[in-house]
Amino acid sequence: MYFAYVDEFGHIGPYTGRAEPKYNESPIFGLGGIVLPANEVRAFATWFYQLKSNLLSWEIEQSGQAAYLWEKKGSQLYTTENILKYRQLRVATNRLLNHLKSVDGCCFYVGLEKYSSPPDHDAKSLFLAVLREIIKRIDQFCERNACPWLLIMDEQEKNEFRKQIVSTSAVSMFGPARRTRLIEPPLQAESHLFQTLQCADWICGLVGRLGAYVCRPDEYPDLDWTTRYFQNRLNGLAPFSAFRRRPQ
Repeated sequence: MYFAYVDEFGHIGPYTGRAEPKYNESPIFGLGGIVLPANEVRAFATWFYQLKSNLLSWEIEQSGQAAYLWEKKGSQLYTTENILKYRQLRVATNRLLNHLKSVDGCCFYVGLEKYSSPPDHDAKSLFLAVLREIIKRIDQFCERNACPWLLIMDEQEKNEFRKQIVSTSAVSMFGPARRTRLIEPPLQAESHLFQTLQCADWICGLVGRLGAYVCRPDEYPDLDWTTRYFQNRLNGLAPFSAFRRRPQ
């Protein structure tokens, strides 16, 4: 059995350009994270907790919180300044990816490059479309391995949207698509209480930067470090992942 831990990357809103005064957050939106064999989840959570505690010990100490309740968002961690300034972050990231591989886990992501004009942009439809694609790809992966799986997502703030996530997943499971390896609709949890979800968020922070560079290298030349340091290793760990580019 596999457990998939999912978070968001990029930005759910419309995008018109990095230099624009509005709608300049990210050219992509997606979902991604990690997949772990069930028997490796507890040990992996402990390993990640120790990595986080050592890498970010100063920040944790300054926060005044217990390390197991403290989290660092991936979008704040994987900035150009941090990557170029702190070699230990690059080393820790490669250690994380190597360790994930060593326990027969993997990364995954599906990102869509946004191209709708702001008036035509539908954030909920975009989210649910990516969710359906993520479910399809992980289910196909688990089908090849003849294993069931469970999906754990970072909790959504709006109750109505939580219901839509569950209903969309149920349609994927029991409708014509028949994603038969997923055993329940997604469970939603608070990421600061789950080391595994925090790890998924770190992966999303990295993938979000990579996706922006891959889709718009002319607008994000400063993110070329994503391909230089991490893309090959990520590609090797994310066999059922992709960025979908806008129609040309």
